[in-house]
Amino acid sequence: MGNTLYLECYSGISGDMTVAALLDLGADRDILENTLKSLPLTGYRTEITKVKKSGIEACDFHVILDKEHENHDHDMEYLHGHSHCKNENHSQEHIHEESSHKEHSHDHLHRGIKEIKEIIDAGNLTERARDLAIKIFSILAEAEAAAHNVSVEEVHFHEVGAVDSIVDIVAAAVCFDNLNITEVIIPELWEGRGTVRCQHGILPVPVPAVLNVVAQNGLKIKVTDVKGELVTPTGAAIAAAVRTKERLPERFSVIKTGIGAGKREYDCPGILRAMVIEEEAEQEKNEDTICKLEANIDDCTGEALGYAMKLLMEAGARDVYYVPVFMKKNRPAWILSVLCKEEDRENLEQIIFRETTTIGIRRTAMKRTVLERELRKIDTSFGKVLVKICRDGKAVYFYPEYESLAELCKKTGISYQEAYEIAVNEAKKEV
Repeated sequence: MGNTLYLECYSGISGDMTVAALLDLGADRDILENTLKSLPLTGYRTEITKVKKSGIEACDFHVILDKEHENHDHDMEYLHGHSHCKNENHSQEHIHEESSHKEHSHDHLHRGIKEIKEIIDAGNLTERARDLAIKIFSILAEAEAAAHNVSVEEVHFHEVGAVDSIVDIVAAAVCFDNLNITEVIIPELWEGRGTVRCQHGILPVPVPAVLNVVAQNGLKIKVTDVKGELVTPTGAAIAAAVRTKERLPERFSVIKTGIGAGKREYDCPGILRAMVIEEEAEQEKNEDTICKLEANIDDCTGEALGYAMKLLMEAGARDVYYVPVFMKKNRPAWILSVLCKEEDRENLEQIIFRETTTIGIRRTAMKRTVLERELRKIDTSFGKVLVKICRDGKAVYFYPEYESLAELCKKTGISYQEAYEIAVNEAKKEV
């Protein structure tokens, strides 16, 4: 069974902060170094150290470029120093901003998304890490394409930015894979305000690329009073690629914490905390009240309805289901039903209005009787399985959770039904 990660982005997020937090969490450094060495990429070295940020010890992941590739503002050069080379020479002048605010220029080669994918494909990555790295870069390319009204194929990143960004993105993908992270919870990204100077001039914060990543991938952003850019496009793209949920469990245990350091000094700690968490066993009362939302929908595509269901579940719905019906004028249609807590109702209603074609939602407060239940991790002969244990007086019922069981089936090769029976029988012995 995979691990659940909570990324606390109260000081923003960047590529190097993410890698550092995952390394501090326990990602294997040797595996990371060997994977990076396997890439057909030169002109850099990496350095992993411990630093203090606002008195807090954190891990720092630093991509140090050779002098001819030197980038004085890590991640920022990639963020804004791309070029769209439609009918243009592939060598252009780029202006870099140093911490001393002096400007200098170099001529650099450019790489398109196709060339970057070829570099990633040539490395010795696992399939899961490779897919994640390519997904992150694709999200970046789509955001930049939208910002400049060009196709993804026309987006080119100059060599300086591409080198450290490829290293950051591949390193992040390798670390996520190595830690066996399968669920990532990111409630929101905290961003600064003001402006930032880049190759294209002075841009407002959040910069266009970050706004596009957020908009295209449904991330939530919170603008703070901190002056400066806390969320980089690379960081936003990583968050968009790995996030599976936006809500934390009501109760959970923190198994381990990793802290990654940012490079810049702001009026905030400048750290990214990554926590492996485990949801605590939940005891439910015999009676409670739940809210039911309903909407009749007769003019929405199956793809849109499926996507809406996914977003509703991620936003905290207890259950979401569709019932086929016939409506006026003999139209085939669906009744969308959502079970939720009252405190989640308004947010879920907004998702329904935004993602479907309905113009009205019915809501009902319903009393229900439920069995006492708890989620418990059971050690079975073929691995750990999450099992829901329900009690009705002296009667006890066992229901293995699908995701954890399916993952073990893939690893062991046994059938789902066989794994289910083993999990139930061994859970009975343990309880």
